[in-house]
Amino acid sequence: MTVPMMTLAAVEQLCLRALTAAGASAGNAAAVARSTMLAERDGIRSHGLLYVPIYAEHVRCGKVDGRARPAVSQPRPGAVVVDAATGFAHPAIDAGWDRFIAAARVNGVAAMTVFNSYNCGVLGHHAERIAEAGLLGLCTTHAPASIAPPGGRLPVIGTNPFALGVPDGAGGAALVLDQSASVVAKSEILLRSREGRPIEPGWAIDEHGAGTLDPAAALKGSMLPAGGHKGFGVGLLVETLASCLAGAVLSKEASPFSGTTGGPPRTGQCFVAFETSAFSAGFSRQVASLVEAIVGQGGRLPGGGRQAARRRTEREGVLVDAGLANRIEVLCC
Repeated sequence: MTVPMMTLAAVEQLCLRALTAAGASAGNAAAVARSTMLAERDGIRSHGLLYVPIYAEHVRCGKVDGRARPAVSQPRPGAVVVDAATGFAHPAIDAGWDRFIAAARVNGVAAMTVFNSYNCGVLGHHAERIAEAGLLGLCTTHAPASIAPPGGRLPVIGTNPFALGVPDGAGGAALVLDQSASVVAKSEILLRSREGRPIEPGWAIDEHGAGTLDPAAALKGSMLPAGGHKGFGVGLLVETLASCLAGAVLSKEASPFSGTTGGPPRTGQCFVAFETSAFSAGFSRQVASLVEAIVGQGGRLPGGGRQAARRRTEREGVLVDAGLANRIEVLCC
């Protein structure tokens, strides 16, 4: 059963009302509401309205400080550091953003790290934002441990995605690559668990190390890394940047992004931006040639599915499950 199509503005307002009712400040709620709207816009349901009840629950139980005030410092000309103060990641990222972008333009390259943070939503949206500023962006974020090392059964790193945002030289993104170290994002398994649907073969193992199609068993076990040991290596790279370099807790010490136990996750993010003209006069030309080599033969660029969903949603609106919409409306009271 579904409710009529919701506009993107209505999606954003629904999230905003739910979070402010839970106790979040207007500014913090607005940053998360915009991220939620963008996820629905791009057809990424696992990071959209589905997460709003969790966000509200975490504000109420204190797992997230909905009224946190991020603290920004700049210890070096090309280094911006943000303490999210156990609040939402989005307002913390916003707090350091202008300094970060300005530092990249002045220095040719700059990095921004965030610690004492939380789930930052769709990582690719942050990479795309860097690209829209005319810079080449590399973004990383780690998550509570859910992937065991090859040969092991005990999770050590999170799904730990990275995203690359490549500018097109005209104020947009030529391409956005966003992928996790796991075969699939953990949020997809959470979504299937809530909907009572099995997961796909090769996505996860149970707590005994056996393959499983049961999302509940997968959540008690371990996600499988994409590409075996190579995927685990990508996860370690992200862990080093978003946790160790950022000064956040390790994934194996972070509390879950779901449920009310464990206190604030205190995870982190690391963003790097390059002013391409500082390194190459022909960057945009080469990117255009690279893109043409892919699409010219009928290949699909990373993020193509999201772009198609974006165009459709901006035209038609968002179809929302009635039960989910009602649950969120109740949170607004």
